[in-house]
Amino acid sequence: MRQDVLEKIKLDPQLHYYLRLNPIWYRRLGRHPESVHDMIKQTKAFYGKTFPQRVDQINKNMQMAMMMIEMMKQVQDQ
Repeated sequence: MRQDVLEKIKLDPQLHYYLRLNPIWYRRLGRHPESVHDMIKQTKAFYGKTFPQRVDQINKNMQMAMMMIEMMKQVQDQ
């Protein structure tokens, strides 16, 4: 594996952990070092850091907050 790719992976602990969980990437990066960007995309999807996943998480948090507010209103009304 090229030194620059290896340094990039070592700088990001999540990327390093994903590489350890998916050893097929050792072979891919050794043969095609430019595919590190594909690995980064898959790592973000694995950790739920893509834009749609983040929007979904924010939506879930908002629904939970609204439910809590409704529960508080019901308690105060009684």
